Amino acid sequence: MSNQGVNKGRRNLLIGATSVVGAVGVIGAAVPFVRSWAPSAKAQSAGAPVAYDYTKLEVGQQITVEWRGKPVWVMRRDDKMLQSITKSEALVADPASEKPQQPEYCKNEYRSIEPDIFVAVGICTHLGCSPQLFADAGSLEGGWLGGYYCPCHGSKFDLAGRVYSGVPANANLEVPPYTIDTAAKMIVIGEEGGA
Repeated sequence: MSNQGVNKGRRNLLIGATSVVGAVGVIGAAVPFVRSWAPSAKAQSAGAPVAYDYTKLEVGQQITVEWRGKPVWVMRRDDKMLQSITKSEALVADPASEKPQQPEYCKNEYRSIEPDIFVAVGICTHLGCSPQLFADAGSLEGGWLGGYYCPCHGSKFDLAGRVYSGVPANANLEVPPYTIDTAAKMIVIGEEGGA
């Protein structure tokens, strides 16, 4: 047979098309393999840090993010809220946060790295219910200064998550380890270090 009837352009097109299909096949096989290296959702919920851009958080607002399968509150407190924390000093059971419910860098009056940013696990330390935020003074009866109220059994916490005396809960709300990157305006929950 002679090479007279061979179309070199057609041959090059077929070789190119076959190469492209082969490359797509290799990439298609590699993607699931590489993706399997990423931690699963179960592994991430087991402790991977969670980042939150706190520039979206308005003063007086609280949002909930999930970390390790738990609700974590991030709240931006205003001056009025910070003053209510100071006023509630005599009403709370552990005003100096002596029980280890927070990292060392949050063992202060406001139980936070920055006074205006509060981070806490939103689970009552009595039986694991989720307290509700009643931030305004007087929003509950009995000289309420603002804070969290657990409707299940009546436990109360101030706006720093410190438990009131004489309620069923016997410990302050847990403050998880976290960092604040002020340059990037990010809070990273689950990462030790502070500011």
